Amino acid sequence: MSRASEPSRRTVLAAAIAVAAATGAVTGPPAAAAPADPATGPAEESPRPVDYRAWTTYSDWRSGAGQGVRALAGTRPGVVIATPAGRTDYTDPHTGKTASWEYATWTSPVHRLSVPSTEAVASWNASAPAGTWLQVELRGTYSDGTDTPWYVMGRWAAGDQDIRRTSVDDQTDGKSTISTDTFAVANAASGLRLVSYRLRLTLYRTPGTRLTPTVWRLGVMGSDVPDRFTVPASAPGLTRELAVPRYSQEIHKGQYPEYDNGGEAWCSPTSSQMIIEYRGGRLTPEQLSWVDPSYADPQVCHAARSTYDYQYEGCGNWPFNAAYAATFKDLQAVVTRLSSLTDLERLIAAGIPVITSQSFLKEELTGAGYGTSGHLMTVIGFTAAGDVIANDPASPDDNAVRRVYRRREFENIWLRTKRYNASGQVVSGTGGVCYLYFPAHPTARQSKALAAVGVR
Repeated sequence: MSRASEPSRRTVLAAAIAVAAATGAVTGPPAAAAPADPATGPAEESPRPVDYRAWTTYSDWRSGAGQGVRALAGTRPGVVIATPAGRTDYTDPHTGKTASWEYATWTSPVHRLSVPSTEAVASWNASAPAGTWLQVELRGTYSDGTDTPWYVMGRWAAGDQDIRRTSVDDQTDGKSTISTDTFAVANAASGLRLVSYRLRLTLYRTPGTRLTPTVWRLGVMGSDVPDRFTVPASAPGLTRELAVPRYSQEIHKGQYPEYDNGGEAWCSPTSSQMIIEYRGGRLTPEQLSWVDPSYADPQVCHAARSTYDYQYEGCGNWPFNAAYAATFKDLQAVVTRLSSLTDLERLIAAGIPVITSQSFLKEELTGAGYGTSGHLMTVIGFTAAGDVIANDPASPDDNAVRRVYRRREFENIWLRTKRYNASGQVVSGTGGVCYLYFPAHPTARQSKALAAVGVR
């Protein structure tokens, strides 16, 4: 499970929750979608409260404004450093080390959100060999016509030898804040929304070398999820189970406490590693050589180290997990939100397991045996009764990871945005947040399923 403090920085519509709790105002949930065939989708749906936009094609990379970068064509288009735009010094706040770096920048065109949003989360897929790293920034326009500053959404490196990958705290303009990996409007109840944005990507390398990061996907999930304690029930539509490897975070308790207190908080990288290996991703003996050879499942330790956010002091940074997954050959990864278990069924039907984020009291999820203020698990299928089959890393060992959870209970704890904690206080829920890891070249069926949930 994640640290108990995790939801405090991922306050999904948190300001709106506080205002609603004080005034008694509650926004009603949208009408339930029509029953769906998971292979084709429903005939009619409510508008999706999520806008995910990514830059992935050669024409996408050519459409941006570049300084010192070059767009790559080919089977997996991207952007790289060509002739650097300049040189700058960076003092790593976590090591105190100052180093010089050559850099180049790429700035996206303005994207107007189809869903004026209270939140936005960026994610990216990249290769960053030793001696390179990258920074992602977002600048948006509000519904009142004013602009945000350039917000840093992450400073990322695949390893930790050059810089410490990090989120950036204390970013705010009074109207919005950055909470680790999430842009959030400070007072959603005011009606203020993010209506458009641009992204700025800065690529860094050791001066005098020909090294470069390569970025293949850069995107943002904007959302305005309904404010609700309960969500509409969906009708079962699929019976299928995917053969996803099972890993327990609990067997790693006490291992490498410098990475978020050891395994008891490693739900996110443990879940990521399950799907990475389902997709054929393997770590080499050389990559795992730093892990104590007496530890089982050393790849989970490596995933924790490779997703650790030195500012957040945890492994639960959503885009850092997606970025780690995408370092494996022919794998793409995004952070987005889904709207229902019908969405999950579409993806499972196409062979795409989904990592979901949820929080709940012990009595709210039958069979879990625990409560949590924030936890990631991997949905791998559905029973004939429509119940959820999940690989839950909060299990005592690998053999116990496969769980079956009641459909209605799971649906509610994952999709709601408001809940009561053990003290009876109103706190936030994640509103359907998930990680989607899928092939760089998806099949036609996979592409159709991804497009149905807004990912292209």
